Amino acid sequence: MSNDVEAADHGHRAKDYRDPPPAAFFDPEELTKWSFYRAIIAEFIATLLFLYIGVLTVIGYKSQTDPAHGADQCGGVGLLGISWAFGGMIFVLIYCTAGISGGHINPAVTFGLFLARKLTLPRAFMYMVAQCLGSICGCGLAKSFQKTYYNAYGGGTNTLSDGYSKGTGLGAEIIGTFVLVYTVFSATDPKRNARDSHVPVLAPLPIGFAVFVVHLATIPITGSGINPARTFGAAVIYGKDKAWDDQWIYWVGPMIGSAIAAFYHQYVLRAGALKVLASFRSNT
Repeated sequence: MSNDVEAADHGHRAKDYRDPPPAAFFDPEELTKWSFYRAIIAEFIATLLFLYIGVLTVIGYKSQTDPAHGADQCGGVGLLGISWAFGGMIFVLIYCTAGISGGHINPAVTFGLFLARKLTLPRAFMYMVAQCLGSICGCGLAKSFQKTYYNAYGGGTNTLSDGYSKGTGLGAEIIGTFVLVYTVFSATDPKRNARDSHVPVLAPLPIGFAVFVVHLATIPITGSGINPARTFGAAVIYGKDKAWDDQWIYWVGPMIGSAIAAFYHQYVLRAGALKVLASFRSNT
C-alpha cells in the first residue's frame, strides 16, 4: 500500500502515513503474551476507579441536597459537578492506561473498535469481562465505605427518569454513545496524527470532554449510561428491582450508538467503502 502523504497548512510537512492493517479476528499468539493480560488488568483497575469515584460523587451530591435532612437544594456539586467527575476521571484514566490497553474503560468503546478491526475478538471479549468485573468491584468498594448512604440514595444506579418513555431513553443512550465513540475514533485516528503532527494532540482530553457534555445532556433522562459496565456494576451491587427494570436500554443503546459511530468514521469519513469497492474492481 502506498504512503498517503498530505501537506499541512502554513508550510508544515506532515509525516508519512501508512494505514495500519486490520487486526486479525483471532490471534493465538496474542494469548501467550504478558502484554495481553497486562492490558486486561489495566482495564479492570481503570473501570474500578472510574466507578468508585463516579458513584461516590453521585451519592455525595444526593446526600448534600436531601430535603429530608433540611439540606440546601442548591448545595453539593450539582449535575455539573457529577458530569465533571465522570468526564474528568475518563480523561485521567485514559491518559494513564492508553499506552497499556488503549484505555477503553467501556464495553461500547471496545465493541466499536472491534467492529472497526482495531482489536481481536479474544481481546475485545476479555476487555468487556474485565470492565464489567471492575465496575462491580468499584461499586462494591464505594458501598463498603459508605453503606448507609449507598443504600439510602440508590447506589448511584442509572434509571429512566419519570416522564420519559423507554424509546426516549434508548434514543438518548444511542446518540450519547455515538458522540463518545465518534470522538474516540477521531481523537485516535493515526492519519490525523500524521497530518497534524505539528499540532500536539492529547487524545484523552476530547474524549473526557465528550463524556462530560453527554452527561450534561442525558443525566436528566437516563442518568447517563453510555457505558454498559457502569450501569451493570451499580445494579449488581445495589441489587434492587428498580435498578434492573430498564437495564436493557443501557446495553442495547450504547452498542447501537457505538456501531453507528464505527461505521460512520470508518466507511464514510475515512472512505472505507470506496476503498473496498476500488479493491474489488481492481481484482475483477
